[in-house]
Amino acid sequence: MKIVITGAGGLIGCHASVRAHAANCAARFKGTELPYDLVMLDHAGFEDEAQLHAAVSGADAVLHFAGVNRAPDDVIEAANPAIARRLSEACRVTESRPHIVYANSTHAYSDSPYGRSKRLAGEILSGIGGRYSDLVLPHIFGEGARPRYNNVTATFSEAVIAGETPEINPEGRVSLLHAGVAAQAALDAISEGQTGTIRPASRDIAVADLFDLLRNFHADYQADIYPNLQDPFTVALFNSYRAELYPEGFPRPIKLNTDGRGTLFEAVKGGGGGQTFLSTTMPGVTRGDHFHLNKVERFLVVQGEAVIRIRKVLSDEVWEYRVSGAAPAPVDMPTLHTHSIENVGDTELLTLFWTHDLFDAANPDTFADKVLK
Repeated sequence: MKIVITGAGGLIGCHASVRAHAANCAARFKGTELPYDLVMLDHAGFEDEAQLHAAVSGADAVLHFAGVNRAPDDVIEAANPAIARRLSEACRVTESRPHIVYANSTHAYSDSPYGRSKRLAGEILSGIGGRYSDLVLPHIFGEGARPRYNNVTATFSEAVIAGETPEINPEGRVSLLHAGVAAQAALDAISEGQTGTIRPASRDIAVADLFDLLRNFHADYQADIYPNLQDPFTVALFNSYRAELYPEGFPRPIKLNTDGRGTLFEAVKGGGGGQTFLSTTMPGVTRGDHFHLNKVERFLVVQGEAVIRIRKVLSDEVWEYRVSGAAPAPVDMPTLHTHSIENVGDTELLTLFWTHDLFDAANPDTFADKVLK
């Protein structure tokens, strides 16, 4: 299935691209046919007619996340319908009738410049002629969101990490939906042929309570304590907060209690459960080379020398962390980043791993993808 993701560089577009890539990685690992021929289109692609036409030609589906939500009112009111018209025209010229999944907004029902622009864009897209899904979304948060750019969760996360308290409306409330949930709803719509209005369930929360949650995350995490991660919303919010800590926040030294008998240290605290396991790795061998969508995971070398490498999925930049059992310092794996650990020493490497949930072979949330291409 050829799918086009517009706005692939944005928050939901990035999560959708990674999830489609994850499905391909899973199929490749099993030796089965890849489910998606993925085309990622950013805003610049709408300015290049040839690129836009090539993208939609023969497309089975278009996940339309491209749009403008921050600009002067007159620009916003014109921009979203203009983008929709370009997509509609490209489909007409290439005689394509893809299933359109449109990332609409709850604001489309309001009489504001942004609301009117989203509403009109939807009317244009629904007229392309193929299947049409109106994905109505509230405030989206998630890993990769931009602080101080129409994203309260990312803005608050940046503030708590900096030790700042922004001005907060004590009466304010926000309805939150994780970008990964929104992206999966879009992918499910095309795989299941779902049309009409789709409204994923969101979490309503007071703005002040959201800030307190993030502030508590940070205070505990700085003390090396995980929050209770039994609730999927908490996991998503915690992953979004800790995404702001990379790459500078790791490795994280831990307190060593040493006396004549040896050394004692705490590897993991909190989390509400999870799974701990140990592995040995021979010199020159690399483990991992996979990524997770939701899983919180810690690597802690307790013997030997290693290099941990992390690369954001669908990008080229690689972070490297040198770690040693002589000075244990954990590195926590960010979601949507493929990672590996290589024994670079001359002796056997012993590593402790912890994840917040129990391994489920039917839903492992583990996707093979080499860090070093």
